[in-house]
Amino acid sequence: MMNRQMQQPLGRLLVDKGVISDDQLRIAQQEQNKTHQPLGRLLVRLGFLSEATIRDVLSENLGQEAVDLSSTIVDPLALKLIPKDVARRHQLLPISIDMQKQMLTLAVADPDNIIALDQVRALLKDEFRLYMKLANESDITRAIDQYYGFELSIDGILHEIEPGEMEYQTLQSGVNEFSQPVVRLIDALLTEAVQRGTSDIHFEPESSFLRIRYRIDGVLRQVRSLHKSFWPAMVVRLKVMSNMNIAETRAPQDGRVSLRLSGRPIDFRVASHPTTHGENMVLRILDRQKGIVPLEQIGLEESTLMLLKSIIAKPEGIVLVTGPTGSGKTTTLYSVLNHVNTESVNIMTLEDPVEYPLSMIRQTSINEAAKLDFANGIRSMMRQDPDIILVGEIRDHPTAEMAFRAAMTGHQVYSTLHTNSAIGAIPRLLDIGILPDIMAGNIIGIVAQRLVRLLCNECKYPYQPDLSERHLLGLETEHPITLYRAAGCESCGHQGYKGRLALMELLKLDYDIDDLISRRASTREIRELALSKGFRPLAMDAVRRVLQGITSIAEVSRVVDLTDRNG
Repeated sequence: MMNRQMQQPLGRLLVDKGVISDDQLRIAQQEQNKTHQPLGRLLVRLGFLSEATIRDVLSENLGQEAVDLSSTIVDPLALKLIPKDVARRHQLLPISIDMQKQMLTLAVADPDNIIALDQVRALLKDEFRLYMKLANESDITRAIDQYYGFELSIDGILHEIEPGEMEYQTLQSGVNEFSQPVVRLIDALLTEAVQRGTSDIHFEPESSFLRIRYRIDGVLRQVRSLHKSFWPAMVVRLKVMSNMNIAETRAPQDGRVSLRLSGRPIDFRVASHPTTHGENMVLRILDRQKGIVPLEQIGLEESTLMLLKSIIAKPEGIVLVTGPTGSGKTTTLYSVLNHVNTESVNIMTLEDPVEYPLSMIRQTSINEAAKLDFANGIRSMMRQDPDIILVGEIRDHPTAEMAFRAAMTGHQVYSTLHTNSAIGAIPRLLDIGILPDIMAGNIIGIVAQRLVRLLCNECKYPYQPDLSERHLLGLETEHPITLYRAAGCESCGHQGYKGRLALMELLKLDYDIDDLISRRASTREIRELALSKGFRPLAMDAVRRVLQGITSIAEVSRVVDLTDRNG
């Protein structure tokens, strides 16, 4: 078990490295006296450290990183590698497995038990590297009894359940809930979805069956069809997990679930909606590791990245990110906020709802019951001495007016807007009711983006484009060029694509463009002036990606008009 002698050096180590302050260590230790939880876990929970930071520092003190087994879902593939008697004898539990890095993560009670680790390595024939996390003996014993001996694969659980025999009244009790097949079924579905890189899970009841679909890389795929008698118990389990009212079936509800899957924290935003065949449930997967990408890794060209950094370096004004629903606007904004997030600035956000928790940033969710909408929220936040304000979305005149008022009083404001292009944001704001004189001089930059799927590296194949494709890309006819097409294989689920990337256009506003805006110039005039100043439309970024061979003409044509490269 983790005792105070082991924990104290960890705290001092973190202070000596300058990762936390003495005050923060004192707060964590006071919490520890109350909760008796490992210090590392408390520091992360209090928001003083990220898990990545603590992992880097703790690599010097082997096994000092702690894992909370009560909120961890264990990977069935990892369990198969170590038999139950070995796990019980050496007080260890396989949690997750990374096949790419050939690494097995173990929860251990004693990281210095070299005999146990040698036996595990011998058992694995040195095929996997071991990564250890510390857990209490009692937690490990309980988890071994919980996971071993129960069927954990989706197909196995479905065979275990006879339709019509699902007991869901006991699901609320929490007493030995893991013996309930429906509990394991939901866990297995969530784990599979996360491992497959899903962004949304759809549970859709029909008249005679339940359809389960995953949205992967922006496209829905049906993964399961279950007998309709499974759904009542499954919906109760999902509601219990997300703290919804299980008795309410006729009104929409929202909830949230926080779990550890594949060894990392993942949040799910859950929404139920009544339909003619029962309640429809959609879970949005909020994976913090994927949600917040460093600005340098968004995939921008060097010149565009420098332009974006110069825009966010300005102390006041509005930065807008535009695009349709699901185009990654929020992710881009979070990456920008993470880039400017230091102790010297006060960042406040107003979101609908908060998706990714960020340390040091004051985040607020819109609350209709408390009469907290975007406009009132901005008014309230301006009294909190902020330097930077993030408004989740500008969707009406009061919100837009308050956002511009904040920008005019010396704040940096970030927000999103639903338009098709960067320049299209200007007529959209005019339409909402913002005067051109107010707009000119207060907008410092507009980003427009789309998400396109990346070709699967395992199965994409080269070809020579024909004349029409060359014309579409604006290429010289005699210039030899190789492009790539999607094929489909096991690795990408026979889709031909795996992963997504943002295409971006970035408009930096200057005095000349401001002058056109204040004179209510047409979008065409503004575009021609911007192009003369080096503005690169979305279509140019799309062509660049196609020529790099990382996506296809068919894919970018789905989201961008490739003929729209210049005026």
